[in-house]
Amino acid sequence: MPDKAEHIDRLKTALADRYRIERELGHGGMATVYLAEDLRHERNVAVKVLRPELAAVLGAERFLREITVTANLHHPHILPLHDSGEVDSFLYYVMPFVEGESLREKLNREKQLAIGESLEIAKAVASALDYAHRHEVIHRDIKPENILLHDGQALVADFGIALGVSAAQGKRLTETGLSLGTPEYMSPEQVAGERELDARSDIYSLACVLYEMLAGYPPFTASTAQAVLARHVTDPVPPITTVRSSVPAATVAALNKALEKAPADRFDTAKAFAEGLFAEAVAGEPEIKSIVVLPFANLSPDPENEYFADGLTEEIITDLSQIRSLLVISRNSAMQLKSTTKDTKTIGRDLNVRYVLEGTVRKAGDRLRIAAQLIDAETDAHLWADKFTGTLEDVFDLQEDFSRSIVDALQVELSPAESRKIAEHAAAGSVAAYDLYLLGRHHMNQVTKQSLNTAVEYFSRAVELQPDFAKAYAGLADSYMLLTQGSAEPPSEMFPKARAATLRALEIDALLEEAHTSLGGIRLFFDWDFDGAEAALRRAIELNPNYGQAHHWLAISFFGRGRHDEALDAMKRALALDPLSPYVNLNVSWARYERGREFGLQHLKRHLALVLEVLGEIDGRHPTATELALDGVAVAQGGLQTVKRVGHRVLIGRGHVTVQIP
Repeated sequence: MPDKAEHIDRLKTALADRYRIERELGHGGMATVYLAEDLRHERNVAVKVLRPELAAVLGAERFLREITVTANLHHPHILPLHDSGEVDSFLYYVMPFVEGESLREKLNREKQLAIGESLEIAKAVASALDYAHRHEVIHRDIKPENILLHDGQALVADFGIALGVSAAQGKRLTETGLSLGTPEYMSPEQVAGERELDARSDIYSLACVLYEMLAGYPPFTASTAQAVLARHVTDPVPPITTVRSSVPAATVAALNKALEKAPADRFDTAKAFAEGLFAEAVAGEPEIKSIVVLPFANLSPDPENEYFADGLTEEIITDLSQIRSLLVISRNSAMQLKSTTKDTKTIGRDLNVRYVLEGTVRKAGDRLRIAAQLIDAETDAHLWADKFTGTLEDVFDLQEDFSRSIVDALQVELSPAESRKIAEHAAAGSVAAYDLYLLGRHHMNQVTKQSLNTAVEYFSRAVELQPDFAKAYAGLADSYMLLTQGSAEPPSEMFPKARAATLRALEIDALLEEAHTSLGGIRLFFDWDFDGAEAALRRAIELNPNYGQAHHWLAISFFGRGRHDEALDAMKRALALDPLSPYVNLNVSWARYERGREFGLQHLKRHLALVLEVLGEIDGRHPTATELALDGVAVAQGGLQTVKRVGHRVLIGRGHVTVQIP
């Protein structure tokens, strides 16, 4: 069999009278593409040459007869066919050389695209498909590699090869080990081997591409092509809002319809799909809005009041997270933006949220003032601003008024249950106990042995002052559990204390999601009771769908039983709520690695900078050890304190975390 050099030399000779082959641009399962000069017209072109074994099976006459049909497709978003032919057993076709990049190259670089840009690309491709379908041409291989981006416009390529191969494929093609279509973008009917495909198959493939533009990966991934194909047929599509909460509701509905398993349940035409993507929200359908509450700045004369500003921020996050029509970024990610210099547009883009709330707190003696403003991160428009003043005795009323004002500014309608939960959360209690509780949260969130022991002291004093303070008991439980990490304290001593505090919290308030999450953590990490942990964590999520820790631990409970698909879906939801968490990011990488090596590696590389930036700033955190090794990128997660770079190695915290980059 001739080697590659001989193959190229023979091709150059065969085409010498028409095209000067310059270099290879790329290759896929069907063809190799070369940059060439069209000698007759003095222009650069892309010459695509079918693989020899495929050309031998198809035969020149039939392939060239079918491929010429595409020469009559004239549409602004279809890459035209210049020429085709057979020379010296080579089957080739010629298209314009696009000075730009493919959608695949753009996705490899950016991972996720802006929602508006994604929809415009999908609209352009849908327009091209609709035109081709009306001329009875089905593409059969829509994927990012076949969508070219040139001067701000999307162009669909390779109608020719899809039509030609599909017309000639059969048993002899199967025997070569080749098949038309790419697993991540194939419709269920393609997977089933149906020969008579229609427009709805291309619509499904385009929906897979749009899903990837929005999410950063296709709807179905796995470690083998066969597993990916099986998931197209059997698995429900993971909700796009799990990882991209800001996708408009109408777009979500259109995407879901285009990804239905049965062709009859999809859009009939690509034009209808495009219209659905840009349609107005269905009447009565709640729009999921997304927001991050930035840490309130402490303007108090006493810098020691920082804990109060942080605590109030966390309480507002808790209030808003009760609302099902909101996606609220968790406290963990929000607090990492403390004193950030990033502008609101950057914050919105980084966290995939539409709205940013920023504010200040001033506590002087018993006087209290809260000021805040709500900003649309997409337009940088200031939507609302207000001030709330009173005394410390008014803190509960101020908090409720503040939260309800934000809800009104977002134009979110509260259900009676949600309104009641906000009122109950801000119900009057002991102001002194509440102050101790905020101090406890402040120290617990520092996650050092000393700070956790201090947190236990504050929470204990809070429940002494107010014995029915369920949230303080939940704080006690979490502090005891955190003390077991990094072997700070023996689990055999801490977990029984955590269990007692959790059960007391639930005895006082059976609807406290934090306590149900704590119970799930105890069952998961101490009892090894994965089913019991799942039950508790599902209850927490039912009570508060925005509780990121519950989603994260639920994913771990799935992993413990080998339920990797469910684990990844739960982890994606945790990531949407806590996008800056290095622990969630690393666990998502591991989940994707279990489901598909390539996508796990891509995710890990994407978040490597985040891991290095964030983990190096977290003193004394001791997460459960997790190890991940992917194609020369190795990560082991353990105690974290400092960052040290040694050549291509990065050590985080006394060598506990090592990232090796080849």
